[in-house]
Amino acid sequence: MRSIKQGQTVRRVCLMLIFFFLLRIPSSRADQENPVILKSLLPIVEGMKANESPDTYFPESLFEYINGAAEIYLSYDFKELIVAEYTKNDSSDSVAVEIYDMGNHKNSFGIYSAERYPDNEFMDLGTQGYMEEGALNFLVGRYYVKLLCYDCGERSDQWLHVFSEEIVNRAENREGFPAYLQPFPKEGLITNTEKFILRNVMGYKFLHDGYVVSYEMKELSFDCFLIEGKNPDEATSMLNKYLDAKGADSVQKISLGFRIKDRYYHNIYLAQVNNILCGVMKIPDDFEEVGEEYLAKLVQSVKTLTR
Repeated sequence: MRSIKQGQTVRRVCLMLIFFFLLRIPSSRADQENPVILKSLLPIVEGMKANESPDTYFPESLFEYINGAAEIYLSYDFKELIVAEYTKNDSSDSVAVEIYDMGNHKNSFGIYSAERYPDNEFMDLGTQGYMEEGALNFLVGRYYVKLLCYDCGERSDQWLHVFSEEIVNRAENREGFPAYLQPFPKEGLITNTEKFILRNVMGYKFLHDGYVVSYEMKELSFDCFLIEGKNPDEATSMLNKYLDAKGADSVQKISLGFRIKDRYYHNIYLAQVNNILCGVMKIPDDFEEVGEEYLAKLVQSVKTLTR
């Protein structure tokens, strides 16, 4: 009898341990991501009907839908994708809708900026959008949206416009471009070359949250950049690690910060303002004054923004 009671006691203890363990297990992927939010963005368009229940993809399954391109989305902390297809009853018109939830407006801008080109046909839609051969890609807050019209003929632009406006109107999150795009000097800036790089800025793991913009002045092409630290101490740590990585022989102290000789980026000009690293790169020899001028402009603009 004692052995039976002991066995029952052990089982009770095991069951209690399992119960408390289960309480600590995080909720399912669907519960965590709350796919209802993305479903609420799917448009209801008169004359168009959704073919089937929409498909949903998460980080571990994204490759099933965009195999070969999933990695770049994952590098921007992709959260969830919902895909739906609509058709018109009395014609072959068909519209495919893809809505990517990137978690925040910086990451959505990052993937959007990685896929757009400066010569795209841009439009005022959400944060920004562009048309490309029967497709419309646009940004609205944390969401990156892609629409593709099949067999729509002359009605393609009309359907894309209707669907996109409906999605924008349904989006509660409508944050615009990241704030750290504002300090970049306007003179020489090539419009729509602004990019956000979440990780591995300039190929270094310790550099993150970078903003890069391309410039062109006569025969000179170069980039300006900002790197956002969580606080001034982290920015200082990133700066010191970068200078150490380049080596003392490549680093020269200047009035605002540092000038670094680099095999790929020629001359790099770098300074710290609070939690931000300001920089100019790809400056050839004999154009040092341009690098110092644009570094000074960046430093002053960032100081104004972070006051």
